[in-house]
Amino acid sequence: MIPTIYLLEMKKRDPNQVEDMGFAKVDHGREVRKGAPEVIFCQNKTPEQVLKISLAILNHGSILLGTRLAEASWIAIKPELPSSVKYDPISRTISLVPPKLRKKCGLVAVVSAGTSDMPVAEEAAVTAETLGSKVERIYDAGVAGIHRIMAKKAILDKANSIVVVAGMEGALPSVVGGLVKVPVIACPTSVGYGASFGGLAALLGMLNTCASGVTVVNIDNGFGAGYAAHQINRLISR
Repeated sequence: MIPTIYLLEMKKRDPNQVEDMGFAKVDHGREVRKGAPEVIFCQNKTPEQVLKISLAILNHGSILLGTRLAEASWIAIKPELPSSVKYDPISRTISLVPPKLRKKCGLVAVVSAGTSDMPVAEEAAVTAETLGSKVERIYDAGVAGIHRIMAKKAILDKANSIVVVAGMEGALPSVVGGLVKVPVIACPTSVGYGASFGGLAALLGMLNTCASGVTVVNIDNGFGAGYAAHQINRLISR
């Protein structure tokens, strides 16, 4: 939960504030407009670009979150960043939450169908955690062993929103959607054999779910799923 004193401080900031770095325009005003700062999509950026944007965000006193950062790039920039910046090799994220913003609200549950879906699930979990949600992980609980998700019903019932990550045929969000009374954010992954078509089969399966309350993000978009789940959780936690 964002402290009241920090919310009051943000109201004084310019919602259109941009720091022009030449190669990038860091949107510092986004935190005022949306309640969360700009997140760095690190893929295809050079290590130097990621470093400069990260420092600009940290110097502004905001939460730092970067996604899709290759480990080689992390190794290159790590010496120039504060030691408190964390890198998670599974989700390929970097993050740092200032002490004044470390209080967390509500609960988001992040569920993965298989261990192979963990990189996307972790991207969702780290996103929600970094932005201020409490997170419970339920991994390797796919429909091939349906008793595994049923055994975690108590956790699902406590959550304000749920991210369900699955590849293959993408059936798990439909199952979870039929069990709970909160929004389910379904995230297809590119995990699967040839006929999964790089996640297209899972995407179409989720889009065609008969379970109400299920919405779908793009293939492998753990960040988008985690962000949406956090927004729902934050609103309920108010």
